[in-house]
Amino acid sequence: MSHISALRMAFTALVALSLTTIAAGAATLEEIERLQGPDREKALVEGARAEGKVVMYSAMIENQALRPIKEAFQRKYPFIEAEFWRADTRDLINKTLAETRARATVADIVEGGGVSQTLVRAGVTQPFSLPGAKALAPSLVDAKGMWVATRVSYFGLAYNTRLVSEAEAPKTYQDLLDPKWRGKIAWAANTETGGAMMFISFIRAWLGEEKGEDYLRELGKQEIVNLSGSPREVVNKVMAGEYPLALSIFLHHPIISALQGAPVAPRPMEPVLGNASVMVLLKSAPHPHAALLLMDFILSKEGQTVIKNADYFPADSTIEIEKTVAGIVPAKNGLSMQLLSEEDLFAGRTKSLALQKQYFQKR
Repeated sequence: MSHISALRMAFTALVALSLTTIAAGAATLEEIERLQGPDREKALVEGARAEGKVVMYSAMIENQALRPIKEAFQRKYPFIEAEFWRADTRDLINKTLAETRARATVADIVEGGGVSQTLVRAGVTQPFSLPGAKALAPSLVDAKGMWVATRVSYFGLAYNTRLVSEAEAPKTYQDLLDPKWRGKIAWAANTETGGAMMFISFIRAWLGEEKGEDYLRELGKQEIVNLSGSPREVVNKVMAGEYPLALSIFLHHPIISALQGAPVAPRPMEPVLGNASVMVLLKSAPHPHAALLLMDFILSKEGQTVIKNADYFPADSTIEIEKTVAGIVPAKNGLSMQLLSEEDLFAGRTKSLALQKQYFQKR
């Protein structure tokens, strides 16, 4: 036997031993990350079969998205029980941190808008790479591998079509300063995604600090109504006629409601505020193999199509979206977009909250 042949046999044996170890569930996430293609899939499937479960905390609506994702994933991997817990961003973060600090981690994956930076800085996340991330725009994949986008959202204005005509509804951010809208605009005051804080961060990023604060000072004179609850709940109040306008809401929400007969419509304003919801992998994930399989699935064409069918905008731009919501996508309508990244939101949070208190919570 030649020296080269002996080396090849030794290498093959080493790979086989590595795969056997991983399949037995003893591999670390770092070892799994070194595998590619079929070897990676095989190792993850065998490890996940032993784990038998995966848990994701997510901001996606349960019946609308999480249940279809669960059903599609379990059709592909029937030996894995997928569990989901749905909450808004702050609750996702608080629950995750409380459990990890108590050394009682339940979740493997956390998904939502604005979830990554607090968890990354707390040291509870694990870098990872996913084959499906190659299909995404670079701005939707963290260069350090700490997060990857699952879906994209666009934000703007909603108006009650019985109270405000299409022609009368504000078309620009400057239009929001018209005195006739004083006391007639509502937004979500306490959310991380959508609502007041994100809008303030967007204005600062778009106009710069000085001009941005000038604009916010003027907007503050409009006596915007601060509501508790989510941007979706603010849209519901506009539909009910409690307020004519809702600011910094998910633009697809009024479309969904309008298709069901509600008197509400969206109004994108340029530049359109965009933000990506992302998923992170916890360092102490109880089911790491199953977690990576679920993350792979969410970024796959099948998973992204499930997200699209759930009335979200998939991170993979090659997935064709429904015609009913195409009108609010900036790229399809010749509109510019200001994308706020996870880092942008986190870095600007303290200043934005201070400006929110100064100009919009004076009473």
